[in-house]
Amino acid sequence: MALFPAFADVSSDNVEDPSNELKWLNNTSFQTSDALSLHNRFLEIKSEGVLQDSSSDRTNEDRVPTRKKEKKHGEKKKKHKEKIRRSTQSSGSDSEPIFPSDLKRKQTNRQQAAPVATSFSWLDDLPSPAAQPFCVDSKADASNWTYKSLYRGDVARYKRKGISSLGLDPLKQEVHWEEDVNKKHKRGDKKKGADRYFSTACRQFLRSEQPLPTLPRVCESNRVTRSSPFLPLEDIEGEQKGEASQGGRAQSSSVNPLGVYDSTTALWLQGKGKQDEADHPDKPNLETGPEAALLTGQTEEFNRKLREQPEDTQLWLKFIRYQDELGATVFGGEEEQRGKELAERRGKSSYKAVLEKKLSIAERAVATNPSCVALQRERLRICQELWEPAALAKEWKKLVFLHPNSGPLWREYLLFTQSYFSSFSVSKVNSAYGKCLSTLSAVRDGSMLSHPALPGIEEDMLDIFTKQCHFLRQSGHAEKALSLFQAMMDFTFFKPDSVRQLPTKQQADFFEPFWDSGEARVGEFDARGWKAWMVQQERGGWVQPCAEEEEEEEEEEEDEVKDRSQPRWTVWLDVESSREAAHWLPWRPDKAKGQSEDDCDDPERQVLFDDIGPSLICLSSPELQLRLLLNFLSFLGLPVDTALSAGRWHTGLLLEDLSLLTQGSDARRPLTSRNLSSLGVNPVGHMTTLQGTRKWVGLGKQGEKFVNLMLATLQPVLPSEQRAVLSLSRMQYEKLKVFRCIQGNKKRLRSQSKISKRMAKSLLKEPDNRSSLPMWREFAHLEWMLGNLEEARKVFSATTALGGGKGLCNPSLCELCLLWAQLEVEDGASSPGGVPDHGGAPPAVRVLTRLAEGKALTPSSWSQPVSPVAILKARRSYEQALTTALSTFQADKKTLLQEEKLRLRGLVGCYALFQYLTMGINAANAVYSQAREQMDELHRTLTSEHNAPRSGSGPLLDTLACECQMVAVQQASLLKYHMSVSVFPLATLRDTLTSALSSWPSSAPLWSIYVQVENRYHSAGRARRFFHAVTRDNGSVVPRLFAIVAEQQRKQLVEAAQRSCDKSATLTVLPENGLSNRIGRLFENAVGSETGAHCPLLWRMYIHYLVSEGKLDKAKGLFYKALQNIPWVKGLYMDAVQLFREHLQEFVDLMTEKELRVRLPLEELDILLED
Repeated sequence: MALFPAFADVSSDNVEDPSNELKWLNNTSFQTSDALSLHNRFLEIKSEGVLQDSSSDRTNEDRVPTRKKEKKHGEKKKKHKEKIRRSTQSSGSDSEPIFPSDLKRKQTNRQQAAPVATSFSWLDDLPSPAAQPFCVDSKADASNWTYKSLYRGDVARYKRKGISSLGLDPLKQEVHWEEDVNKKHKRGDKKKGADRYFSTACRQFLRSEQPLPTLPRVCESNRVTRSSPFLPLEDIEGEQKGEASQGGRAQSSSVNPLGVYDSTTALWLQGKGKQDEADHPDKPNLETGPEAALLTGQTEEFNRKLREQPEDTQLWLKFIRYQDELGATVFGGEEEQRGKELAERRGKSSYKAVLEKKLSIAERAVATNPSCVALQRERLRICQELWEPAALAKEWKKLVFLHPNSGPLWREYLLFTQSYFSSFSVSKVNSAYGKCLSTLSAVRDGSMLSHPALPGIEEDMLDIFTKQCHFLRQSGHAEKALSLFQAMMDFTFFKPDSVRQLPTKQQADFFEPFWDSGEARVGEFDARGWKAWMVQQERGGWVQPCAEEEEEEEEEEEDEVKDRSQPRWTVWLDVESSREAAHWLPWRPDKAKGQSEDDCDDPERQVLFDDIGPSLICLSSPELQLRLLLNFLSFLGLPVDTALSAGRWHTGLLLEDLSLLTQGSDARRPLTSRNLSSLGVNPVGHMTTLQGTRKWVGLGKQGEKFVNLMLATLQPVLPSEQRAVLSLSRMQYEKLKVFRCIQGNKKRLRSQSKISKRMAKSLLKEPDNRSSLPMWREFAHLEWMLGNLEEARKVFSATTALGGGKGLCNPSLCELCLLWAQLEVEDGASSPGGVPDHGGAPPAVRVLTRLAEGKALTPSSWSQPVSPVAILKARRSYEQALTTALSTFQADKKTLLQEEKLRLRGLVGCYALFQYLTMGINAANAVYSQAREQMDELHRTLTSEHNAPRSGSGPLLDTLACECQMVAVQQASLLKYHMSVSVFPLATLRDTLTSALSSWPSSAPLWSIYVQVENRYHSAGRARRFFHAVTRDNGSVVPRLFAIVAEQQRKQLVEAAQRSCDKSATLTVLPENGLSNRIGRLFENAVGSETGAHCPLLWRMYIHYLVSEGKLDKAKGLFYKALQNIPWVKGLYMDAVQLFREHLQEFVDLMTEKELRVRLPLEELDILLED
């Protein structure tokens, strides 16, 4: 044999002469088979020993129970010794020689026992493959010895179908199939019952199947001329087949003798299956049904338009928002998409898939239009759901750096900065506001050459400035907010002429010495203004007069803690609220008393220039200057004209007062109760819990003094029109305080009425106000509210003479006569039997007739009857005046945009009330409908031309919008009043309200009337559908708030009926279940919306509702969830202290950490509580 067996055949074939072969290279005693078997045997022995040792050691360690560690410790030593012994033996055996004869003997024995092959081999290597086609694997499996069972993957498993067994008698024999005990323990405490229809598994199962077609199918039959408006339930296809095969019924009579089975059932009875869809190509497929085709067609249409017009940014935005509709259809419908809580929806893969798709579209749109700010904002708005706050903040900073001249972009960035709890602090947000306003000021001045100023930049700056002041007020820093307004008053109205042409930054540098000089500011005693101070400084400074002590009645310091027996949290809330109401003015050292800055007990009450300097802005437009002034008055709590002080961007952020939802509920004044509508914004100094009461009806003694001094300082530098607006606001403020006393604190009504009348008379004595019809109108209304009807009538009568002979051409005179007539109608309805006190025609008819004639209603003509001819002439005059006013709407828009021509509420109201008193409610309703139609059409036209949102882009459009809303409120109030005094169908009032609210969904007075009307009837389905339709198409938070209020009032009625003691009595309303869940769902949908997520009133109402339902743990969790969206609202923390009383220390520490104003630290509280 060859020395190299692998080449034995080769060598034998190549060598021809065996004699010439080198015989010394051949080993005749060596056999190839012996060498191969020896090598395989050696490898088998070695591998078996290693696997057995490793598997046994690992198994023993893993299978040791925890309860037998002590016993196992001794066994480990024995096994360790055994392992050493085996390893020694194996090592010894490895060193011993193995003779081929021994291996050959073992192989011979093995071949005799098993004639088949002993190892795996390839078929090509076998000499005869058919001889030994099988192999016996004699190698032992160590896992069987170790684990005492087979590997689970080698065991065949079968799923049982049913519980019966083949071959057993079901009556006598039975087999119980029980589950493994370990499996039961693994499952835990899961419910054994089947899943309900609303469970996640069932909803996923339903969504997995193809939805039924919701579009009506068009029948091709000649008998049907139009498509059916409903989904047919019968088997139309089976009926058509049955009709087509009437002759074949005899053949299937044994299966379907009566012909009552459909085709599918007949096939099943015959033992036949349903035919394939391939045999019926006409059958519609659900995957390619009409809904899928419609959605696919819309997507293709969007893609086609975007390929043709990639620069159309509005089309990109529509395509991005269309993904919500598409995702709702694909992933289970709109109900499933909106019904869940926001946190649960965010965790769904379907919701994230839609967000990812929207983000990819937004990124493609931004890449196509890199200069479009709207697309950038939409992209970051989508990223809020996907990115981390740190990455999102970095991207926002990058974006505002690239577009520093965009006011809307800065608003979004500031909202993001102040609404992220993890990185929120008051100082950081306040500095962000300062940086924003200083950057926009540099763009406005032209200092930033890289970016031009955009149109409306001053308006954006004013809105951001107002938002900053309210942010500081809501976080408790009222002193800084008030100082900002004080500085802006000096910076705007008392600016020296020498610095007007300088950039804003340099003007602020000149203003800093005045602020730090200690000179009296606007609202303080002896304030002269920045301009006078600078002029006097150039002359050498002020001459210091002798220190004359001002006659002041120093208020005696009352004990802040009136009852030390009260709980700790109650005392903290009382003292904190009282200090907020008393100390909202910044502290200034009194030089007459020799005070310095070191004498201040609370350093937070001092405001430095660094806190306000970056936020100073320049306003060149007189309209914006007036809006700034009105925003300051509204900040102080004075009523202002909403048309002149329209804030378009932060309505939801400021809503905190429940009076927004409860206004207009006075049944004694159904026509005039909405003249002083609440805006839902708390004034400065009113910082308490949600249901807390005011300490004063106004601003207190110091606050009233501040307002009077401020108005006295500003009036000399304002034009006459703006002075009239300030005086009217001051008069309405006095009337508002009297109204609050009538509603709540009647004990102070007498003293407050004297103070208000004295202030009103002093205002009327001013030269500008002596002939002001609005001022006299408010004073007469104040007298009427106090019960002085005759005095009020004399004031009204004397004021009508001031209007001259203009009559219906004077809007102020029309509004005055309208108020007078409405008060007379209310007084006549409240008299016994509803009969007016005066004889003849109603007093309101005489007032309106005299107005149409252009004559004043004197006391001598008060008792004279109104002739029918005079009524006809008056009606004719009203009709001509209204026709002339409405016909101007069709004229040139440039000549139309005058405020006097847009004020039609007085004329329309007088004409409609006159028609109501003389002809009936239908004639009055026709007048209102005609006027509203023309005014709404004008507003839509002007809004589309100016390319602005519905709220308008200027004061004139805001005035028109306000007029339209007021006319709608007048119409609804008159219809509601008529329903209370006579029989009238509800449909007219409901149609009026729904049409008005569809046009003006943010009108709180209209929603208030709608809720009052609908809650009188048990059927709530119509109202719920209308609320759903409005909130679905509108982003305002006002409809969502009133939808919640409507359900809460309904729940109160149901609970009042269920608490009735007399069970046999008839219930006024039917008991209704599920209201609690419905209210919770409305709250979740509201806080999940874009505007509702940052509405303080909504979150606070939700927390109080959960506490009232007894869900304290859930309410506390909701409080921390609210902090993620509105961490700057101090009232939210105060509500938490009131509701979760044991966590006072935690909430105060949280406020301190976020730099919210805490006026009473807990250490000081402990000192106050000591005896």
